[in-house]
Amino acid sequence: MAKVKGNTRIINKAKIEDDNFIMSPKIDFAFKLLFGDPKNIDIEIQILPTEYMAERTMFYWGKMYIEQIKSGDSYDKLKKCITINILDFECTPLNKIHSSYHITEDESHYRLTEALEIRYLELPKLEKEDIEKDENAAITQWMEFIAAKSKEVMEMLAQKNEEIGKAYDELQVMSKNEKARMNYEAREAEIHDQMTRIKSAKEEGITIGIEKGIEKGENSKAIKVAENFLKMGFTVEEVAKGSELAIDKVLEIKKKMI
Repeated sequence: MAKVKGNTRIINKAKIEDDNFIMSPKIDFAFKLLFGDPKNIDIEIQILPTEYMAERTMFYWGKMYIEQIKSGDSYDKLKKCITINILDFECTPLNKIHSSYHITEDESHYRLTEALEIRYLELPKLEKEDIEKDENAAITQWMEFIAAKSKEVMEMLAQKNEEIGKAYDELQVMSKNEKARMNYEAREAEIHDQMTRIKSAKEEGITIGIEKGIEKGENSKAIKVAENFLKMGFTVEEVAKGSELAIDKVLEIKKKMI
């Protein structure tokens, strides 16, 4: 078990030598070491659900695109930029595990430029039976490798796909590196903390929503009781007492009924 002392994480070396342990490519620390940063391609993995994903994607694509040229350069120096988003949450309403986007004219679908290409690979959709996927397609195999929850699944995919085999070998070497393991576990813990905070915030929001709904419902019921009492000729004071509403509120109700 990893221990924390001050700012230093101490990892049990016996654990490092455990042949069954392997880093998950989904953790961005491992992902970046494994896939690096290919020139002119932005590859990102997102584990935590992110709002405004399309806007975020366009922002990073735009930044990557304009950084290719300096002041005074001509536009011909601008090259195609590809943004690949591998997501551990569903982002689009499409029944596809992989979607690709370009700039096209609305009616004719004429492609304005090849400069922009954005792709979303939605890992949770791999498990949906109603979504078709080609198990022999390289992109499906890569997605399954990244989403793999066991070493056995990774080994099976490594045998199917030579490039995945190379990545798997590299991942095994990384997993036995003590420094890399320390950084990996620190990042993994940080992600778990973030997920816990998000879950807690959602649960708190649901609780507050329920309480407000109950309060609103009880208030509506009290108003209805007050209206009935007023119609029956009770005084404002009597209605306030019977409905448990403030006298000012009863007077307000009475004015609206006139």
